[in-house]
Amino acid sequence: MSSKDKYVAYVSTYTMNDNHGITIYDVDVKNGRFEKKSQVEITNSSYLTISHNQKYLYSITDFGVESFKILKDGSLELINHASINGMRGCYLSTDYTDRFLFVAGYHDGKITVLKLNEDGGVEAITDEIFHKGLGSVAERNFRPHVSCVKMTRDNKYLMAADLGMDHTNIYQLNHETGKLRLVDVIRSEQESAPRHIKMTKDGKFVYIVHEIKNYIDVYSYEEVSDGNPEFNKIATYPTLNDYHAGGSAASALNFSEDEKYLLSSTAGDNSVVLFKIDHKTGKLNKLFCLPISGEYPKDAALFPDNKNLVSLNHESNTMTFFHVDTTKGVIAMNGKELKIDRPNCVIFHKLDCEE
Repeated sequence: MSSKDKYVAYVSTYTMNDNHGITIYDVDVKNGRFEKKSQVEITNSSYLTISHNQKYLYSITDFGVESFKILKDGSLELINHASINGMRGCYLSTDYTDRFLFVAGYHDGKITVLKLNEDGGVEAITDEIFHKGLGSVAERNFRPHVSCVKMTRDNKYLMAADLGMDHTNIYQLNHETGKLRLVDVIRSEQESAPRHIKMTKDGKFVYIVHEIKNYIDVYSYEEVSDGNPEFNKIATYPTLNDYHAGGSAASALNFSEDEKYLLSSTAGDNSVVLFKIDHKTGKLNKLFCLPISGEYPKDAALFPDNKNLVSLNHESNTMTFFHVDTTKGVIAMNGKELKIDRPNCVIFHKLDCEE
């Protein structure tokens, strides 16, 4: 990143006490801090995503999804909202041409596909798929819970993690109709609960973090023929130290902006783990796993310069900030925590500063 680059951060929250479910912050990259800029009225924004052309932001809401135009200063202007014909979603993402929006349904085990307009607005539903079956008979993962939906980088297949069924379904996307067709299944260990997925920009490697068993599986990816993707497991990495709190649950999974690092946070243990990525092999090198001074770090992210870190602590209603030394493998708390009710998700966005 350039020293002249300017960023804002969008933080989504639940709205039990306030109707403003998105807070926009100016980002002080050098000092690793946020300064509150404005708020957006929206109910229970459980997850956010930004279109790949960086022009639009999409959010989960009680009513389905809402779309916003990102203005030059990072403020948001409402475009429209659309129903997903089901229970409130937990995750959303766009395909790499920004023509379709995918929504994951934790509560009803459903994937919803919606058409997107060129102006960023959300149109009608093009497909709805309910995951079916019974998973492990455990306290929370005995039925389908779709927790993440992400396209492969070649924009051919939708990867849908189901933490209730302990597998990730792979669907081929029809770019004309917006319909999905199941073509493969990545099966995780029983009662592991795959939660979030990330794929490297070169499209070679996939990382899946597992909520209950607290580890990241690494897969290679290639398309062996049209309609036949192939995923092969390379390695597994724990998100915790050997000494850790019981009842821990892995939550966030995020790349650094330059994709040198992969970060995950864990509730219960209330820690964050940082790995360096070997882009030749896809393998990970653990740099540290350290506490984040808050309860239930539902999301965490490195600042764009990789020198600072923010943790969104859902149960203690705070954001905590840390200086990061990737060479020594340590973090140091950076000033006071910021109060925020029930934070869920944080996204950094670089502003267009051209005159």
